[in-house]
Amino acid sequence: MGRHALVDGIPFVMPVSSRTSPALMAAFPLDAGAAANLMPGGIHPLRLPNGRGMLVVTVIYYRDTTIGTYIEFSVAIACTHGRRPVPRLLPGLAFLPDLALSQYVVDLPVSTLISVKGGKGIWGMPKHQANLDFEVEDGVISSQYDVDGELGVRIEIDHPGGPRLPLRGAGVNYCTFRGMLMKSRLRFASPAHVGLFRRARARLYIGYGPRVRQLRSLGVSGTPLFTAYLPDSGGVLDDHIESWFLTSPDPITVRPEGMESVVDLEPSQEWPKPPSALYGPEQRVL
Repeated sequence: MGRHALVDGIPFVMPVSSRTSPALMAAFPLDAGAAANLMPGGIHPLRLPNGRGMLVVTVIYYRDTTIGTYIEFSVAIACTHGRRPVPRLLPGLAFLPDLALSQYVVDLPVSTLISVKGGKGIWGMPKHQANLDFEVEDGVISSQYDVDGELGVRIEIDHPGGPRLPLRGAGVNYCTFRGMLMKSRLRFASPAHVGLFRRARARLYIGYGPRVRQLRSLGVSGTPLFTAYLPDSGGVLDDHIESWFLTSPDPITVRPEGMESVVDLEPSQEWPKPPSALYGPEQRVL
């Protein structure tokens, strides 16, 4: 704590942390078989007792970080890591206090280029700059991101109500970059309003653009498994990662995205315009 680092021109003060950051979470059932087709070797969709997988949408409005203020919109698939998938009942242990929920990050738009440069270049996260917002209004917490002027993903959750419960745990992110599988870990603690079962009410909209089209192939159900609103979350990102080669039984002929995508990025904290793309019933996941 209190030590300084300078990585790719970005100054950090340890630990890499955030404070007073409002956040929302929602999880939806999906087709685990379809999800497996998007995942690299060694990553398997977490299977619920009914055999379905789980899409996890997490949006955090980072108000106080080493690299400034920005929004991060994570679209991920709950997963396990190993040679083989684990039995269906065991992944439920991931929801116990102080245990980690692992997820494979499919899409991760953020507001600023400095977040892209650091998140992708250091931790291998699939960050890209997009038009984002985070709104709390009339009992609804929402966020939307646009891609080239068209709807990417929009999430709305009804405020779960009830008392704020102490929520503490860890999350493990798996991402692919440079032909590698990257693993990073976040620890967080925050009071949260949590909606389970009938108290979980949310609406998910997915656009038709090429970046998000694959999400429509996952058989996502619009009935949420849970929702959560964290008015002032805080977390710490580990200052190290693990990584593995991504391998194939045949020679790999298509070069994966590499460091050339981030090395010349300016460490700008400027936001693009808020999202303005229209959305309607035809884009809502039912």
